Amino acid sequence: MRAGGFPEEQVRARALGGAAEAFPPVETYGHEVFGQDVSGPHPPRDELDAARLVPPVFMPLRLEKLIDLGREPLQSDVDLRTAVGGFSSALPVFLSAFGSTRIGSSEVSVAASRQAGALGIPMVIGENVVPVTGYRRDPSATTGMLARLRAYLDAADPSLGGVVVQQSTEDADAEVWNLVYSDPAAEPLLAGGRLGFELKVGQGAKPGLGGLTVLDRATAARVSEQFALDDLWSRGPGVLRSGSPGTFTDEILRQQIRFMRNNFPRARIWVKLHPGRDVARAAACAWEAGADAVTVDGAEGGTGWAPRAFLDHVGLPLAECLRRIGSPAGCLLATGRVWEGVRAVKALALGATAVGLGRAALTAVDADPEHGLRRLVECLAFEVQLLTSALGKYTPAALSGEDVWFPGAADAAPVFEKA
Repeated sequence: MRAGGFPEEQVRARALGGAAEAFPPVETYGHEVFGQDVSGPHPPRDELDAARLVPPVFMPLRLEKLIDLGREPLQSDVDLRTAVGGFSSALPVFLSAFGSTRIGSSEVSVAASRQAGALGIPMVIGENVVPVTGYRRDPSATTGMLARLRAYLDAADPSLGGVVVQQSTEDADAEVWNLVYSDPAAEPLLAGGRLGFELKVGQGAKPGLGGLTVLDRATAARVSEQFALDDLWSRGPGVLRSGSPGTFTDEILRQQIRFMRNNFPRARIWVKLHPGRDVARAAACAWEAGADAVTVDGAEGGTGWAPRAFLDHVGLPLAECLRRIGSPAGCLLATGRVWEGVRAVKALALGATAVGLGRAALTAVDADPEHGLRRLVECLAFEVQLLTSALGKYTPAALSGEDVWFPGAADAAPVFEKA
């Protein structure tokens, strides 16, 4: 970049590459995950990172715990078991959606499913898996929707966790929820009340857009009637596939949730929102219509293939989403660059019931396909216990806005009780 801040190299790249330069390099697709840029010697700190957890001097809840235990309480006495969107979870954590991206539809996602089941936390299977790869009823299939269901069930405690299947507009055309709901392979989940469906309204990486994925030319030709295709890399092997974002109003959202409740009465109902300016209104609408959980994906989040302009410039940060929602009227799930206990506790204190691991989970499983996610979550859980105990509280539900201080805005953090 030359003096004065003019990005000469980027302009030259666009002059040579055209519309393809709106995205990260295509050769990184399937080998890297994306989201807000945190590279460089001084990565940006969003408002949630800048906030501090502030323990009080006087801790009446610690006294209550002392009396209950008959001894001084320790961090190990913090009980992390949490009800997450209608499921019993060992921790206030869930595995975020991996869709039809090359990473999300590979053995990595199956390994992540297996470890999530063993951890006893809910897992979300993302959009467009079936339209792109098919449903795959073959029991020997090692990837795809059913492979992930089987991996989760094989490792899971039948009393903990659950699987939530996300649906986009293209998934609706493929009748994904009907396929799963009627499949004998899903019956153990249904019988245990551990199957859910998530209506995808948007995501943090690209608010207002649908799913974007790079497909090889053969796959692109096969799904050309279902998706919009753009040949941005005319000399390369990949084609950009764009899904529809769907169209929503208050009434459409209510009708969609009503449809889900009527047609799939044994499934939990989740709704995923992008970080829009009216996120509080949308969340309230979903809860009023009967959603078991609302997931808010902050602009820092997203593992998918997103235009460069969206990664750092579109959508509200997670902290602002939580502030706008205030005291949630139901189960609120938060995602957006969560990977360790500090950010998780801040989100929980600001109203979230649980936090989702997306990019962090994929990175952990890539590092160690057998144990990476489990170890990552074990570390996060230990930090959550330490921090919650330091705040004089012994369940995630006891955390509140009083525990968080935002520099430069003494009254910025709302003080409220969770629903």
